[in-house]
Amino acid sequence: MATVRVAMSPADLELVFGVRREVFVVEQNVPADIEYDELDATSLHVLAVGADGRPLGTARLIHGAEALALTGTEGRVLLGRLAVLKAARGTGLGAELVRAIEQAGREHGGVEVELHAQVQALGFYERLGYAAEGPVYPSAGIPHRTMTRVL
Repeated sequence: MATVRVAMSPADLELVFGVRREVFVVEQNVPADIEYDELDATSLHVLAVGADGRPLGTARLIHGAEALALTGTEGRVLLGRLAVLKAARGTGLGAELVRAIEQAGREHGGVEVELHAQVQALGFYERLGYAAEGPVYPSAGIPHRTMTRVL
């Protein structure tokens, strides 16, 4: 059983970045200089940990002025960097992380969520109520598609 919480401390952020490193940099070969960006400093990060305190997954929420600048849409927040370690995949943890980001988005004035899904994950997000928009495009060498959901 996992606990999902907002990452508040420097130690929590170390765990967040460790999960992202394992999933994106190691597994998917995303260059580290692309994976970590200036938005990490102003984003809200959620962290899932197991009963033993070990990290299992993470996601981030971009909100406020940064979200408006990136989406051009008032009231839209961005869900990003959703990552679940291999050992925790298929357990429902990814959906828990998405719902935690959605709740945080509401708390930060969001009325709609945008995300940039890897094409292989479109079905996962569709099951959670997201709809794909526009064409497929590359990001970090991986095919992606924009998706949105009204909160």
